[in-house]
Amino acid sequence: MGLYDRYLATRIRLSDAEVPERVAVVLTEQDLLEQGAYDTLQSVFAWAFEYGAERLILYVSVLDAGAVPTLRRQLEAIDAGREIAVRGPDDDQQADAPIQISIGLGGKHEFATAVQRLAQEVEAGDLDPESIDETEIERRLVFPADPDLVIKTGAERLSDFMIWQSVYSELYFTDVNWRDVRKRDYLRAIRDYQKRQRRFGR
Repeated sequence: MGLYDRYLATRIRLSDAEVPERVAVVLTEQDLLEQGAYDTLQSVFAWAFEYGAERLILYVSVLDAGAVPTLRRQLEAIDAGREIAVRGPDDDQQADAPIQISIGLGGKHEFATAVQRLAQEVEAGDLDPESIDETEIERRLVFPADPDLVIKTGAERLSDFMIWQSVYSELYFTDVNWRDVRKRDYLRAIRDYQKRQRRFGR
């Protein structure tokens, strides 16, 4: 670790401000085609847990649905030292693992599927419409955790990602491309988060 990295790490550890417990990273399938992309991914997993994350959520947007099975095999094969739950566009089983990965499962589709399940349960007489609230919706999402921090590399725009869950998340954009992400870039994101005052919509 370089001198500047050590400086950032010290500032983070000495700060009274909290670090994010749930961190989300937004990538594209193109990012994962770059040389060294999976090495970077393993490093980011390690950095996240080293600096206080309890859960890391990775969203990979895809243009070609045919790429999903290959990406899934590669991501499930990563040795991250922690359990990994990978979900794709056709999955509706809730992800519950320290590392959660979404491949092409867009936020609009995830939310629409949750609403459909609610409607089916109401129609079957298993759910009272009056009891439907935010908690009931979240219980039916594939990725129920609300990220404290969402990190997007390469461009200042988000994909169709966790549109319900990230409504109060802190967003951090960096123009560093995924293949070039270093530890200092991750530490900068954490340090930036510590300097913010979270308002949760207020």
